[in-house]
Amino acid sequence: MTDRLIVPSGMSRRHFLGHLAATSLAVPAMQFFGSLEANAQQLRKQNKSCILLWMGGGPSHMDTWDLKPDSEKNGGPFKPIATSASGVKISEHLPTVAKQMHHLNIIRSLNSKEGNHDRGTYMMHTGYTPNPTVVHPAFGSICSYELGEKLENFDLPHCISINTPGEGAGFLGMAHSPFVVQNPNAPVANLKPPAGVDMARMNRRREMYSAIEANFISQRRGQGAIDHSAVYNKTLRMMNSRYTNAFKLDDEPAAVRDAYGRGSFGSGCLMARKLVEQGVTFVEVSLGGWDTHANAFDTLSNRLQPELDKGMGTLVADLAQRGLLEKTLVVWMGEFGRTPRINQDGGRDHWPQSWSVVMGGAGMKGGQVIGATDKDGVDIIDQPVGPMDLIGSMTKAMGIKVDTQYTTPRGRPIKVVDGGKPIDQLFG
Repeated sequence: MTDRLIVPSGMSRRHFLGHLAATSLAVPAMQFFGSLEANAQQLRKQNKSCILLWMGGGPSHMDTWDLKPDSEKNGGPFKPIATSASGVKISEHLPTVAKQMHHLNIIRSLNSKEGNHDRGTYMMHTGYTPNPTVVHPAFGSICSYELGEKLENFDLPHCISINTPGEGAGFLGMAHSPFVVQNPNAPVANLKPPAGVDMARMNRRREMYSAIEANFISQRRGQGAIDHSAVYNKTLRMMNSRYTNAFKLDDEPAAVRDAYGRGSFGSGCLMARKLVEQGVTFVEVSLGGWDTHANAFDTLSNRLQPELDKGMGTLVADLAQRGLLEKTLVVWMGEFGRTPRINQDGGRDHWPQSWSVVMGGAGMKGGQVIGATDKDGVDIIDQPVGPMDLIGSMTKAMGIKVDTQYTTPRGRPIKVVDGGKPIDQLFG
């Protein structure tokens, strides 16, 4: 098992090793950390990335990936269409994605057990049920921690959230929390000096602030201060980095902007492609509005699915055309699905018992359907999958050891994949 130590507040890695040197554990400990560093360097050379397409509100799998046209009570008005994957059919309102299904896999048998928005969001990002005694890191923060370059060696964050705050880094610390892009169609906030402040004045401010912060850190006030300093210094580097062009969409051809869609989701997908092309490890792009308790089918057919279709379909095609899909994991999910039954308001309600997610790329096989629900979409009848199985599959696809385990600052062991395992068919 690979155990990664999250050092206690005020204790650096060097300080910890200094204590080990005085014990009989010194030699094995040095070998242990050396092997971890070698493994980390090898992972970074693979340069894998993950793009998570997050459907906030709980998307209806019954009207996207697992249609039941023969179910009189649950089917809904949408018709299934053929895709580029043999025998795989999806919603008629996703024609662009349909052309890319040979790259993707639909998992139609997920049971996540959490029908509350906040708890479901936490679980689908971490694999864990919320626990008052520990805040688990989201998968994006794990990718940043395991695969990202050291903060001082790369000008961009390795965990970025677009259109959403994303989920936090938990005990991994703020250095691996998401960098938030609130609106991909607007300039990123705080990457320029304040109005009226020239660079000479900015540099004086930075020197004064650095002196104060260095003094604070020297008093061993905790890991938070160290992480804050690293993030602050990285932000300053970003202000003058050529890599920040990845946040700019104005230089993209009009035809590309139109193909992705110029709304916040399509623009976010285009920005995600630009970011992983520059070496960013994890990007989450959110499309909200899926909490369709009423008037669902108008909302889905006129807004949500067309916007999803252009952004997701063009992203997968663009990654494949540029040779990036083989090292980029693309995942589509929300916090839960929606009821097979259509309610009296013409919508569907919360439903975590049997729903769908989509993933592909990063060396996975494509064009598959895994698991199944019954003719009315109510019960899973083949290969139940849990959230930890998804996290395990994502972990394996990214090249992270599935048995990786952390020790929190309070000494608690936490596994990245706890009780789940990768889905074999994805890697066959």
